[in-house]
Amino acid sequence: MNQNLAFADYAVFIIYFIVVSVYGYTIYHKRKKDEQDAKAYFLAEGNLTWWAIGASLIASNISAEQFIGMSGEGFFLGIAVAAYEWLAAVALIIVAVWFIPVYLKNKIYTMPQFLKTRYNESTALIMAVFWLFLYVFVNLTSILYLGAVAINGLAGGEYLHVIMVGLALFALLISLGGMKVVAYTDVIQVAVLIIGGLVTSYIALTTVGQYFGVGENAIAGFKVLMREAPEHFKMIIPKPTATSSQLEIDKYLTFPGLMSYVAGIWIINLNYWGCNQYITQRALGADLQTARTGILFAGMLKLLMPLIVMLPGIAAYVLYQNGHLPQLVGGKDGAYSAVLTFLPTGLKGLSVAALTAAIVASLAGKVNSISTIYTLDIHKKYIQKEAGEKQQVNIGRIAVFAAMLLAVLFTWNDILGIGGVGGFTYIQKYTGFISPGVFAMFFLGMFWKRTTGTAAIVGVILGFVLSVLFNEYAPMLFGNETLLYTAYPNGKGAFEIPFHICMGLSFFFTMLAMIGISFAGPKVNPKAFEIDSEMFKVKPQTTVLIVITLLIIVALYVKFW
Repeated sequence: MNQNLAFADYAVFIIYFIVVSVYGYTIYHKRKKDEQDAKAYFLAEGNLTWWAIGASLIASNISAEQFIGMSGEGFFLGIAVAAYEWLAAVALIIVAVWFIPVYLKNKIYTMPQFLKTRYNESTALIMAVFWLFLYVFVNLTSILYLGAVAINGLAGGEYLHVIMVGLALFALLISLGGMKVVAYTDVIQVAVLIIGGLVTSYIALTTVGQYFGVGENAIAGFKVLMREAPEHFKMIIPKPTATSSQLEIDKYLTFPGLMSYVAGIWIINLNYWGCNQYITQRALGADLQTARTGILFAGMLKLLMPLIVMLPGIAAYVLYQNGHLPQLVGGKDGAYSAVLTFLPTGLKGLSVAALTAAIVASLAGKVNSISTIYTLDIHKKYIQKEAGEKQQVNIGRIAVFAAMLLAVLFTWNDILGIGGVGGFTYIQKYTGFISPGVFAMFFLGMFWKRTTGTAAIVGVILGFVLSVLFNEYAPMLFGNETLLYTAYPNGKGAFEIPFHICMGLSFFFTMLAMIGISFAGPKVNPKAFEIDSEMFKVKPQTTVLIVITLLIIVALYVKFW
């Protein structure tokens, strides 16, 4: 199979590039008279529509780690990995109903601002610096590296650095226009990635049907997948026994059955969607009802994501196991690229455009958040306190450029070793150490008026320390067995606790510590947010969206339990 792109593929991609660029420039030109307004640049002037908010959330979320990493997990685990996406829809409902009203009522622009308003300046500064490092050296680098590697493989394997620079420049072109350009170009990006992703899944299923003699029929191809790989269509990974194979143990360590639903997966989703700069920036681009509708729209789009980013991985597994896919470059992470090779000329270009859309939209969203945090929470407060509107916008643009330059430099020769561990694992590893503490700090800060600033600082530090201990020193802490689970050999003579369980344990003990420390303070912290029941009431149309989303999720779990 020739992986090189044909002229028609390049033509499709160029058309996509021109459309996005022209549309972005048109939006920027319309708002040019306000370009020196910091609020307009960072927050889109508070007038984003619900569909722009929802599309922008998905565009920033779905990137190379989903297309490449989650497809790879589909190859390895099967449909169980869809829990990340389907439960994200539930998390978005929780965020829309309970989290967003707190942010909007207290006029929160950034996550560090939340921490300063609710706790103290020290907590805000610590987390602002941390988020900058995390966004630059974990998020930007992994997305840029994975994206460049995937597109380079399809383009012939000789243009890695050219593609890397091209992706960075494309993202810069969009992000330098500010939040409004990012959000509205994301609408096109989402349309392209969904259409391109669905086309890829359709071709993958028809290819399976063709090879297994049931015709070029997507539904028939899906039935072949269920017949040939029934273990890949179970939402719950069974707990290993003493006679389990290493492969079964590895699967459980990646997604530990029902314990995933008790522990880590909720912390991952609620922390990502509820305590994340990307969310607040878009939600503050509207009033409460519009923000809620946009977030719920994003939740409904999340239900489609497994079909786009996971199903090709299962198709690749069945084709590979039956000798129809002899090469899988890069192990399981090569599953998506391998499936793309089956696409006909032109459609391959559309799929590359979809992958590029996901990468560029995510890069643009993240550098815009980096710019906002640095400018509003560090530079304006500690370096140039008298900076005016025009200076803040210019500083923000410099921060965008600097962040992208650092990402390119650190991915140029894969200095951080992303390729060695895989992009999905790389992101989970380094964000997972801090997520339990951060989520505990935000959750208690929003909904328990007694939580103190001291408890918040202790929570962040303790959450990180406990995560490291549970991940790296499990036998020392627990021995080889506990009341909750058994730690199984990982093939190297050591013992390992599943990652989700580590997060759950860390979150539990961090919450206990924060609650205990807060009891030593006043019954009501003077900085506590005012919360009333009116904030959380939802309109009938909102209730309808929530019910529809939940019914679809229940139906999916009943089907694949």
